[in-house]
Amino acid sequence: MTVRPSTMTILTACLALCIKVQAAPTADVVHPDRWPAAHSAGLIDPGTEERITRLLAAMSLEEKVGQTIQTEIGAIDPEDLRRYPLGSVLAGGDSKVRGNHRAPPAAWLSLAQEYRAVSLEARPGHTPIPVIFGIDAVHGHNNISGAVLFPHNIALGATGDADLVRRIGAATAESVAATGIDWDFAPTIATPQDVRWGRTYEGYSQDPAIVRRLAAAAIEGLQGPATLRGKLQAGHVAATAKHFVGDGGTFEGEDEGDTRVTEAELIRLHAQGYPAAIDAGVLTVMASFSSWNGKKMHAHRSLLTDVLKGRMGFQGFVIGDWNGHSQVPGCTRSHCPAALNGGVDMFMAPLGWKQLYEDTIASVRSGEIPMNRLDDAVRRILRVKFRLGLFEAARPYDGRFDLIGADSHRALAREAVRKSLVLLKNDGVLPIRATARVLVTGPASEDVGSQSGGWSIDWQGAHTTRADFPRSESILEGIRAAVQSAGGTVLGANEDSLDVTPDVAVVVYGETPYAEMFGDLKLALYNPRAPLSTIRLLRSRGIPVVSVFLSGRPLWVNSEINASNAFVAAWLPGTEGGGVADLIIGDAGGKPRADFSGHLPYPWPATAAQAPYLKVDRHAAPLFHIGYGLSYAKPGQVPVLSERIDVR
Repeated sequence: MTVRPSTMTILTACLALCIKVQAAPTADVVHPDRWPAAHSAGLIDPGTEERITRLLAAMSLEEKVGQTIQTEIGAIDPEDLRRYPLGSVLAGGDSKVRGNHRAPPAAWLSLAQEYRAVSLEARPGHTPIPVIFGIDAVHGHNNISGAVLFPHNIALGATGDADLVRRIGAATAESVAATGIDWDFAPTIATPQDVRWGRTYEGYSQDPAIVRRLAAAAIEGLQGPATLRGKLQAGHVAATAKHFVGDGGTFEGEDEGDTRVTEAELIRLHAQGYPAAIDAGVLTVMASFSSWNGKKMHAHRSLLTDVLKGRMGFQGFVIGDWNGHSQVPGCTRSHCPAALNGGVDMFMAPLGWKQLYEDTIASVRSGEIPMNRLDDAVRRILRVKFRLGLFEAARPYDGRFDLIGADSHRALAREAVRKSLVLLKNDGVLPIRATARVLVTGPASEDVGSQSGGWSIDWQGAHTTRADFPRSESILEGIRAAVQSAGGTVLGANEDSLDVTPDVAVVVYGETPYAEMFGDLKLALYNPRAPLSTIRLLRSRGIPVVSVFLSGRPLWVNSEINASNAFVAAWLPGTEGGGVADLIIGDAGGKPRADFSGHLPYPWPATAAQAPYLKVDRHAAPLFHIGYGLSYAKPGQVPVLSERIDVR
């Protein structure tokens, strides 16, 4: 991201002088009894444990080690499972199905079935155990063209609606199950503290209480009730609570960085979603790339084993993140006994997995990895596979492609958009009378990819076209449908120089799509993709302006708020842009058709240097606090805001 040229030099210099370096606490001693207690609901039953014991007795060492390794579909063909009996495969954000990054649902299903068939073959020296297939479906089945993409988690945090989050989880699970995939690497239950972090939008809120409530709802939606057996047979998939623990607290918001906090703060801010997730029956937990006070989570036995599996009673399995074990000191992609001994049960190893398989076998034989630790990891993995229903032949949701992009999912996503929008300012221009002449402009007004953000078709979400989102609705299209149905007129961006003067302008702009470390910001300033001069020019012509701001985090946009008559934080709403029109376009008489109900899940910065909320100046108040949000029923006034670069 860039900053306005006139402020770049002064901001960089002032931040260098004014931001105090956060010293890392020296101790990383863990006191499990201080952590919240929980219990994995629905995972343990005597009959299943007996079956697992019999399987463990029948499995070779090679088969046991194989269960602890997951690799990426581009790195392993189904036939390879005959030589390497791996427990899992995954599709990452940029994975291709046989070289096709835009593979149709049928191709995904076919590939999943091939992996499963080989893993279950009856052949000499092989214990048939179904492979589990995982994918990042973080706001709908987002790798699949035509799937409905729901608002990202930050937007769902703005709704505060646990029932809505539960229903979105269930709809996502149906779509994922239809393609033969068993496991969703979601939800992220981080509590981001510095919005310079590129994954802020994956977190529901900066408030641990909101995270706790919505985490449980998401897991219940994806997996169904904790007591439900045969989840796949009921159209549900395994969920993943991620990333344990502290990923939202890294120093200066650096992705995969170091969380430098006391144990008390780690518990209070960053651990609150996990007891709720475990009590809801979450089947898997993903270890974080990040460190706590300098020690990598992928080998943190005190936290993964003593706290997560001990104090919190987690009885599912811990999955590593993408080659995360290779970041542990002394480890490589192909060798890391420390991760398994620390509490990781399954390596996520897209690279170097064959050598990792061989080296892990050798480490068990040498005693570097105790056999009881290996057996515990495999038991946990098999427990999840049984609870999920992988050992059952029936998979009634396989091939239910009617569920991908279903009208009911679109209606649900549109509801989520309506409930997530936060009205920051309105001087009376909203709602727009549906019979008005409305100019809709801005670089994101017709861009469904920008609406959807990262993790949309591809990992970064930055290389999509409209063809990737069939049957979707851009914000412009949603406004046009609402206005034209009432007899009004919508003027496109190329019509603003015509003789016809619009009654109002809607300008849609914000961040370009990004994911993970590619979204990290080093400075707090932000330059929206619509030139401020456009808004000011429209205002100079006497045209009221409504700003619809698309972003994965609150950002300092005082100049844009000042220049606009109304300002709507729309987050990353996904494929159903018509939900924006439902709120900003009224009826023919100018009365609201629906009211704003969204509230800020993060504080909104008051100064250019305050985006890392209260890390620069703990005594500075944000512009808008968590919970702020205007509505038609409860309006409010916003004074003229300072546009000065304030780095006190």
